[in-house]
Amino acid sequence: MCSSISYNNPKACRALFDSMITEQMKRRRSLSNKRGFTLIEIMLVIGLMVLLVGLVVTNVDNLFGTNQAELVRFKVKESFKTPLTSYRIHMGSFPSTQQGLKALAVRPEGDGGRWRGPYIEGEENLKDPWGRDLQYRYPGTHNTSSYDLYSLGPDGTESGDDITNW
Repeated sequence: MCSSISYNNPKACRALFDSMITEQMKRRRSLSNKRGFTLIEIMLVIGLMVLLVGLVVTNVDNLFGTNQAELVRFKVKESFKTPLTSYRIHMGSFPSTQQGLKALAVRPEGDGGRWRGPYIEGEENLKDPWGRDLQYRYPGTHNTSSYDLYSLGPDGTESGDDITNW
């Protein structure tokens, strides 16, 4: 490095060495100003993403569970009014408890040729979002001049969370 400079002048050799080191440090500094994300920054972002995903996953049931109850409430209180009324107009009365809601989708025995259904498409529409059959009673015990229609709710038993048309 100092071969071209006389060894008799150590100050000149030292100055040359210092200028080379300073030049390398300047290059490193200019490269470090153009750097990307550090490992800590990347780990922090990944950690936050994991936390958010965890919160969403644990609350999925709350997000969609409420919508299922609203769907059943609409189905029980509104969606079956028209098919049951059409059935009543054609057949003379609502389906019996024994016939159930299935009489809206499948021709009941002894209809006398008056059945003009299906009044509802597919027997899967006769179930609640939890996969259980909707409960039907005619004449109703709560709606004595009409029918009782209800879902047993998420727990599947007659309890306070049942969704009813009364």
